[in-house]
This record gives sequence, C-alpha cells and structure tokens, in this order.
Amino acid sequence: MARINLWDLFPVYTRNCFIDVPDSDVETFTAAMTKEFADVYIGFQRKDHAYYERRRYHKAFYSLNTGDGIEGETIHTAPSSEELYMDKLTQEQLSAAFVALTETQRRRIKAHVIYGITVTDIALAEGAAKSSVSESITRGVRKMKNILQNF
Repeated sequence: MARINLWDLFPVYTRNCFIDVPDSDVETFTAAMTKEFADVYIGFQRKDHAYYERRRYHKAFYSLNTGDGIEGETIHTAPSSEELYMDKLTQEQLSAAFVALTETQRRRIKAHVIYGITVTDIALAEGAAKSSVSESITRGVRKMKNILQNF
C-alpha cells in the first residue's frame, strides 16, 4: 500500500491528509484525483472524526440498536385507558358498519381490501362480471362511510 498525501496534490489544503492506495493503482489514482473528490474525502473524514469525538465525550460506546430492548422500552409506552377505550369504540363502529353490508359486499370488500385480491381475480372466482364486483365494492365502501359518519 502506498500512502498519498493530498496536500502534495492540492497545495490549497493547509494540512496533511493521507490516503492509502494499492501499489498497482498509484499512478491511475493520482491522475484521476480531482479536487471535488478530495473535498468529499476530507468531508467524510471530518464527519467520522466528529462522530468519534461525540461518542468519546458522551461515553456512548454502545448502540441503542443492539436488540436488547433499550430503545423499544423508551419509544413504546403503554396506551392510556382513554386510548384503549377509543380503540374499542372504533372497533365496535367498524364492526357495526361491516355487519350492515350485504353478504356479497362483505365478502368482496374483505377479499379486496383485507386480503389484497384484485377485482379481476374476485370476478373470476365468483363467476361474475368485473364491473359488477367493482361496483359492489364501491357501493359497500360508500355505505360503510355513510354509517361511520353518523357515529
């Protein structure tokens, strides 16, 4: 490995900046080196050093992403009783709106929205026209929307 000093290539730099290059690529690397590349490289070096210094100063020699649950416990808090009650009401309202649909609309909406089956596949499975399946889903969703707006 050869060490190249960017200060030798670009005298505008006020201090030494060394990079390691394989011996076979020294001439090619030196010829292809541009000032923009050197600026980017020095910028990365500065950010890396700043990160190291912040870690050293705060004595943070561990990662919160290690999977030991530290991060998960601090981010996820238990829902309050009010949130639990609102979730229960929402579920009840959705269930009531879903039950108000016809059996065909329920089946088609469940297949399309929940299971992600395309309208074409639903029509083929039921032996119905694609337009009737699409219209049934649209009317069912509209009916659920009207029911949920009244709550």
